[in-house]
Amino acid sequence: MISEIERGMLGCKCLYWNNLREFLPLKQPETFSLPASIPQWPSGKGFASRRISLGDLEVAGITDFEFIWRYCSPKDIKKSVSFYKPDKLPEGFHCLGHYCQSDSRLLRGFVLAAREAVTSESREPALVKPLDYTLVWCSNDLSEESNRECGYFWLPQAPQGYKPIGFLVTTSHLKPELDEVRCVRADLTDKCESHKVMITAVSESLGVPLFIWKTRPLDRGMWGKGVSSGTFFCRTWSMIPPEEDDHIGIIACLKNLDSSLHAMPNINQIHALIQHYGPTVFFHPSEAYLPSSVSWFFKNGAVLCSSNSNIHEPVDENGSNLPHGGTNDKQYWIDLPHNDEHRSTFLKRGDLETAKLYVHVKPAFGGTFTDLAFWIFCPFNGPATLKLGLVNYSLARTGQHVCDWEHFTLRISNLSGELYSIYFSQHSGGEWIEAQDLEFVEGSNRAVVYSSRHGHASFPRSGLYLQGSDMLGVGIRNDMARSDLFVDSSSKYEIVAAEYLGDVAEPPWLGYMREWGPKIVYESRTEIERLKERLPLKLRTWVGAVLKKLPVELSGEEGPTGPKEKNNWFGDERW
Repeated sequence: MISEIERGMLGCKCLYWNNLREFLPLKQPETFSLPASIPQWPSGKGFASRRISLGDLEVAGITDFEFIWRYCSPKDIKKSVSFYKPDKLPEGFHCLGHYCQSDSRLLRGFVLAAREAVTSESREPALVKPLDYTLVWCSNDLSEESNRECGYFWLPQAPQGYKPIGFLVTTSHLKPELDEVRCVRADLTDKCESHKVMITAVSESLGVPLFIWKTRPLDRGMWGKGVSSGTFFCRTWSMIPPEEDDHIGIIACLKNLDSSLHAMPNINQIHALIQHYGPTVFFHPSEAYLPSSVSWFFKNGAVLCSSNSNIHEPVDENGSNLPHGGTNDKQYWIDLPHNDEHRSTFLKRGDLETAKLYVHVKPAFGGTFTDLAFWIFCPFNGPATLKLGLVNYSLARTGQHVCDWEHFTLRISNLSGELYSIYFSQHSGGEWIEAQDLEFVEGSNRAVVYSSRHGHASFPRSGLYLQGSDMLGVGIRNDMARSDLFVDSSSKYEIVAAEYLGDVAEPPWLGYMREWGPKIVYESRTEIERLKERLPLKLRTWVGAVLKKLPVELSGEEGPTGPKEKNNWFGDERW
């Protein structure tokens, strides 16, 4: 008898040892579901209807899969990926390619299946069978004796004027049937790119590596038409030149040519989504610079400054007297009142009671997903704390600036209405976190977002994150923890923009494209030089070396700009 642990280990190794294949079948991984059930959304057009019209094509999101084959790394049996065939396709819909996912994750993903739209008037069919298949790679040689549990990767060969959308995987050396998949008319496709390598597979006997990637549309902005099909991309070194790695060309993604974006949520559905998924934002228990509403900041003393005069004009409560439109010409900025220190100190502390999240609703992936960007406003950003190994050094002024805009973004499937991931903005970068890795408010689908002490960057977990060099233990501290200081965005929010709807009134301050604070020049390097002088001589050289690892913001920064001036307002978040 072998233990369950040994059985699992041998299950992976069975792909390499033919004498074990018949005895240890591999199990399909568990699937992920959100903590709470999805509500019945308010009625509307196509949101959460499981199908989306892309013009001449109609697509359905397939989340039921049939296991095909698993690849395990011979160097580390914990590293493996599985390949799946979409299952239970609706009548009339066709497979476009297979799905791949790491076995370290609960199974949760989708691939699109497609059928020609009933309303299509094109003379050329939108979908056709491939002419043939090209064998891209196999996990072993092609002899009859060893092909039983091998993985074979096939690229559909499309007719002229058509594009393949994905690859097929089989456990047989025989080509798949031509009816297994469809190719798509080229004008209904868009460019895609490889993204996040999942694994590098190596052939047992031939030693040829196969690189397996996720894919995403190349055009991903708010008005981008590229649609993610959910398929994977794979290649060997000989398939394409290295300089073309990002822009694949071998396969394509779909394109949404239906300008109505009928699957995007209407205003009632948006409110329902926010109320169901809106995260709770927790601030550090020792946070001294809390958020407020924009109107509270304005009516309690914020002033508009101009480079052409010494006049500090009070800002109207709604920001109606701010310069509107244009670009950031650096001629105007918002500041604290210079002649009233008590009022300035009062404003810096913020007002948690009035704080709310300002929500921008926009299409993603050609309107097949909805992004809810939640913006939070803080009147002041506090000083940074430098960590040098075991020593924490408070930088008296570095990091301080008037006004701070931070955000996080929820990405929701317009096919199912499910939350897929959240983007956490962190200073000059950020990260996408999948739903299965989020922390949720108990009994709900509302995630927890942690705001870093003084800097207000967003993180999915409490603890310490270093902005600099984690390996050396050197950087600017970002401390996160739960406390009684929080804002529940599911109830305290305001929808400030949804361009695709055309009837959401934007507040006047949103059109202010200049800076929300004066330019700051920090003396952090001087502060750290003073710190070095107090350290033992042996440590000074080391400290000098690690200074190069610190963020460039330590030298100074322009006044922060508002949400509409950020790249992600119209573009996609950084991945």
